[in-house]
Amino acid sequence: MMQMVPGNGPKLRKDMDKIVLIPDSFKGTMSSSEVIAIMKERILRHHPDCSVVSIPVADGGEGSVDSFLTALGGEEIKVRTRGPWNEEIESFYGMLPDSTAVIEMAASAGLPLVGDRKDPSQTTTYGVGELILDAARRGARRIVMGLGGSATNDAGCGAAAACGVRFLDNDGNPFLPTGGSLDRICHIDLSTMDERVKALPVTAMCDIDNPFYGPAGAAAIYGPQKGAGPEMVGSLDRKMKHLASIIRDELGIELQEIPGSGAAGGMGGGMRAFFSARLQMGIETVLEITGFEALAEGADMIFTGEGRIDSQSLRGKVVTGVARRAKKMGIPVVAVVGDIGDDIDAIYDEGVAGIFSINRVAVPYEEARLRAQSDMRLTMDNILRFIDEMRKLYKY
Repeated sequence: MMQMVPGNGPKLRKDMDKIVLIPDSFKGTMSSSEVIAIMKERILRHHPDCSVVSIPVADGGEGSVDSFLTALGGEEIKVRTRGPWNEEIESFYGMLPDSTAVIEMAASAGLPLVGDRKDPSQTTTYGVGELILDAARRGARRIVMGLGGSATNDAGCGAAAACGVRFLDNDGNPFLPTGGSLDRICHIDLSTMDERVKALPVTAMCDIDNPFYGPAGAAAIYGPQKGAGPEMVGSLDRKMKHLASIIRDELGIELQEIPGSGAAGGMGGGMRAFFSARLQMGIETVLEITGFEALAEGADMIFTGEGRIDSQSLRGKVVTGVARRAKKMGIPVVAVVGDIGDDIDAIYDEGVAGIFSINRVAVPYEEARLRAQSDMRLTMDNILRFIDEMRKLYKY
């Protein structure tokens, strides 16, 4: 820890006793856990007796369950559910020691599960609801839902139906809505929802702020990657608008005004409307669930990072989220990143002490990603060597 000594300038302890590692993944290059492994190995090489606290970061997409289980312990629970095409699959979720159930919607409704058979007008989130229901039956006290990697555009209606919500058409007949049939919904009956699910607090991890429908909505922005052509995108968007009007009239919720309601094919909006979920940035959820302040107490330094740091990082991405908390605790934060954008000065005000790029030879991304792991090792070595030299200069 840094200590001020009158007349002599800053004094540093001879060695570092505790370091916290909480980096994001470097998209397409290294997972959060892989980054942590490299950072930890380098730190212990320089400071063998240092206590290293590792907190893998989950963003709600694939790997989120594993990240939470790695950080906190718990159990992966395997469940047979319906997949995106209503086929039976083996899915899973995580149950943490405090009975928080962590669910990735992609585990039952993800793009990898559909392969080449992409059609967001027909795929369903029903299996995601089955995971929620199973967790409730096993005594979960809370649900953390990761929104990401979905193959669906049903606004979470499938998940709600699996938990007992009834969607009725113009003749009063119940049916299972998909993205292509949202406009058939005339009434939503929440009274039949499973009481155990209804009682569960739900947090949905959501790092985007897209609205429910419109030019920046679920169908327009994310429909094409799920297999929707221009005509289908327009149709899906109109049907999302219809559902939003039903939810507004019957449930009193204006989804279009909720940032992130368009996430994961409208699952963000569906989680809010049907499960009373709180939509929250992924890093804030990680910091909250892991008890970051308690884990970081007494740390000499925190290493974080992400693939690219730029002005958008101020929206609440990992580096900024960590730095804001650490600043209140008086712990310096070092960000090790893939690339550094322009206009980042404001990030230093948030509590980041220094930003270092691992792109040592200034090559394009396609080349840099091939050497990312070795460059991470070398960059960590350089940072730690510099810190060690500074400590020699100011040692007691």
